[in-house]
Amino acid sequence: MSQARVRPRRESGFAERYGVFAESLLTGVWIAVACLGVVTYPAAFAAGARHLRRRTGHQGGGWREFTADFRSALRGGWAVGAAGWVAVVVAWLDVRAVRAGLPGGPLVGAVGLLALLGLAVAGLRAAAVWAPGERWRVLLAEAGRRTVRDPAGSFLLVGGAVLTCCSALLIAPLAVPVLGVVAGAAVAVEERYRRR
Repeated sequence: MSQARVRPRRESGFAERYGVFAESLLTGVWIAVACLGVVTYPAAFAAGARHLRRRTGHQGGGWREFTADFRSALRGGWAVGAAGWVAVVVAWLDVRAVRAGLPGGPLVGAVGLLALLGLAVAGLRAAAVWAPGERWRVLLAEAGRRTVRDPAGSFLLVGGAVLTCCSALLIAPLAVPVLGVVAGAAVAVEERYRRR
């Protein structure tokens, strides 16, 4: 009696990419839940990005690993989250100065909004490469350099953020899973930069 060889079944390229997209949507829900603490968003995005890196690397991982990564990223990530909210308040004050008609207000407002956008992109890029034991200060400094050196990748992340905001304005519940797509975009942008 001859034994038939059983070959492991490989997913088609379409099925694999669709699986990553579906995993990104699920990760967006996890990120949204982890962001319920006001200053936890950097840690949530870092844990989500690490989960997506594991998924694209064909490694195991699920909710437990996401939670462990979130806890680890939260150690220094809460300070980054608090600093992000301070930057948002400063940008809001800049916009108020523009509306009040202060001299030089439009220039200061434009610079403030561009700086806030740059900080958001650098934060996403830092979260995309985070790993347990990494220091947020070092990650943010390196991400800031990559944000300037790779303007195409940075514009892609800005587009993802704009898409998330538009989704939230049009259909509010859609903004939750789209957070995972933004994290996936950050992972893809960083992988693209690494391979250059």
